[in-house]
Amino acid sequence: MSEETDFRSRAVTRHKGNRYEDMTEGRVFEHHWGRTITAGDNAAFTSQTLSFCPLYFNEPYARAMGHPATVVNPLLVFNTVFGLSVEDLSEGGGPFLGVDGCAFLAPVHVGDTLTARSTVKIARESKGQPGFGIVTWHTEGFNQHGERVIEFHRTNLVRRRTRS
Repeated sequence: MSEETDFRSRAVTRHKGNRYEDMTEGRVFEHHWGRTITAGDNAAFTSQTLSFCPLYFNEPYARAMGHPATVVNPLLVFNTVFGLSVEDLSEGGGPFLGVDGCAFLAPVHVGDTLTARSTVKIARESKGQPGFGIVTWHTEGFNQHGERVIEFHRTNLVRRRTRS
C-alpha cells in the first residue's frame, strides 16, 4: 500500500459551518475577530473594480472633503462584512440567493477595523429543494468604535443535516 493510499484511507470528512437546524429565528451570530482595512486593500480593490472616485485613493482630497483619512470603497466594506459572516452562515453549503436593503450608514476609513453580527430573521423549509432550508439574516457591520457602518439582509439556501 502506498503512503498516499494509506493517508486517504484514514481521512475523515468534517462538515464545516452551520446547518439549517442551527438557524432558529432570532439567533444572533457574533462573527469572528474582524478585519482591519489597509491602504493596500483599498487601493487594490478600487483599482481592480475601476472605481476611480478620488475619495478612495487620494488622501489629500479626502481630507479636503472633511474626512480624517482616505475613504474605503463602500463595496469593499460590503464584501468584507459579508465575508466575515460566511464561516457561520453559509460555509455549510447552499447557494446564495441575494441581498436586499443594503444601506451604508457611515464612512469607513483606511485603518478602521470592521466586525460583523448577523441575526436570523426568517428560516423556512425549501419546498423545491429537498435537504435545504431558506434562511434570511440581517447582517450589521461595525467599526472599531462600535458604530454601525453598514447593514443588509442576505438570503441563502442552507443545507440540512438530514433530508426531511
